[in-house]
Amino acid sequence: MNLNFLTLPLEKFFYFLHSGVHTIIPNNNISFGLAIILFTVIIRVLLLPLSIKQTKSTAKMGAIQPEMKKVQEKYKKDPQKSQQEVMKLYKENGVNPMGGCLPMLIQMPILFALFAVFQKLNMQGSGFLWMSDLTKADPYYILPILSAITTYFSSKLMQPPAGGAQSKQTSTMNTGMAIMMGVMGIKMKGALVLYWVINNVLQVIQTLVINKIELGKTDLVKKQI
Repeated sequence: MNLNFLTLPLEKFFYFLHSGVHTIIPNNNISFGLAIILFTVIIRVLLLPLSIKQTKSTAKMGAIQPEMKKVQEKYKKDPQKSQQEVMKLYKENGVNPMGGCLPMLIQMPILFALFAVFQKLNMQGSGFLWMSDLTKADPYYILPILSAITTYFSSKLMQPPAGGAQSKQTSTMNTGMAIMMGVMGIKMKGALVLYWVINNVLQVIQTLVINKIELGKTDLVKKQI
């Protein structure tokens, strides 16, 4: 997949951003790391509408999960009727079971482009915090560990509600993804893993805030009823 139409503008934007940070903090061992964090925050803000839609969809699914279980239990001997009632429940609550997928698919090319950008950034051997060189892997494995932890919690919070075997399967996949990102982070450039960790932290914060807002709306509706 040729993503030059995305990678080139993103790369130019990063260097522009770093130039601004470097003007204020002319130390490359600080400016590049701060530029990565600021760059990640800006990208998250630009993708916020899509991310919010995806997170809201998952939050709404969680809010109606108790009602879904009641319907499934009531019609457990009639799968067709159960499916009809579940779809009715979706419609009544404005829930699209596929609502979280489309925003994710739209974001994928952008995420791939960002990975490509951070793989080829020329940071002149600059370090950040405990890392002496962001163009090399973290020698102390701190970032890979943080990558695994933040990937797990980010995926866990975005996990669509489900029960039984499906829930266990999804949880296993989340754990596998977290371990994979941690292992990959051992060999990846520190700059790339730093971006991924910051991105995950922002995703966790965003998800927690939106979930709290959606839960508050659900509680308000229940009180009115």
